[in-house]
Amino acid sequence: MKLPRRKFLHLAAGAAALPALSRVAWAQAYPSRPVRIVVTFPAGSTSDTLARPVGQWLSERLGQPFIIDNRPGAGGTIGTEAVVRSPADGYTLLLVSGAHTVNETLYDKLNFNFIRDIAPIAGISRENYVMVINPSFPAKTVPEFVAYAHANPGKINMASAGIGTSSHLAGELFKMMTSINLVHIPYRGSPPALTDLIAG
Repeated sequence: MKLPRRKFLHLAAGAAALPALSRVAWAQAYPSRPVRIVVTFPAGSTSDTLARPVGQWLSERLGQPFIIDNRPGAGGTIGTEAVVRSPADGYTLLLVSGAHTVNETLYDKLNFNFIRDIAPIAGISRENYVMVINPSFPAKTVPEFVAYAHANPGKINMASAGIGTSSHLAGELFKMMTSINLVHIPYRGSPPALTDLIAG
């Protein structure tokens, strides 16, 4: 059977347009119900304060609620496992933090493989780390802090957002680089650590 040239071109154009049309149709249908964004640290943490405006922005543009679901604990693995066990339908999202990049090496057994089980969508932020102290602490600069820590080994606490978190690893690296002895105090996220820091 020989197709007339005009009919062949119409069929070819239609076939070429099908993938684009199906993507447009899918994009218009999503989301058709609320979407959950799992944050693996507590309310008030850096991850949480990032997720909330992003969720609001997505809600306004896509017409469905984007609900922030805080699942803190175990350096982000509790919330990550909740996402991995959810249906892979785009209605449960994970806000990934620096802790997720190291958990594979810190934990002997995880119930998921981060690289295999989580699909990246978009990069939305970059963070910097700073060292903060209570204003009543005698040292006011980093060199003064290091000198004070050398003179008082094991008498200064170092708070982190939890074992294996980025703040913990940054603190351990700081200890190694300066040869100081700080006592690590892991918290369930940065908000309670900062609350205790401010309280002295």
